[in-house]
Amino acid sequence: MDFEKQLQQLKILAGIYKPYAPEETQQENISYTGTEKSKLQKKHNIQPGTDEWFRLWFAKPHLTGERPIGDKK
Repeated sequence: MDFEKQLQQLKILAGIYKPYAPEETQQENISYTGTEKSKLQKKHNIQPGTDEWFRLWFAKPHLTGERPIGDKK
């Protein structure tokens, strides 16, 4: 193994370097997401700072299964 490959392998093992893998990343246009959430906020008359508002804007349904609008799961 040459020096560059060893260095790259050490960086990966140390967690300070992650090789680029475009198929692993999931990107979304945040302006579409924000617009959709804003429309839901107006439709359901959700006021900023309330528990419902935090759930709408910060819920991670793809991770926790929590629904941003409606009953809690």
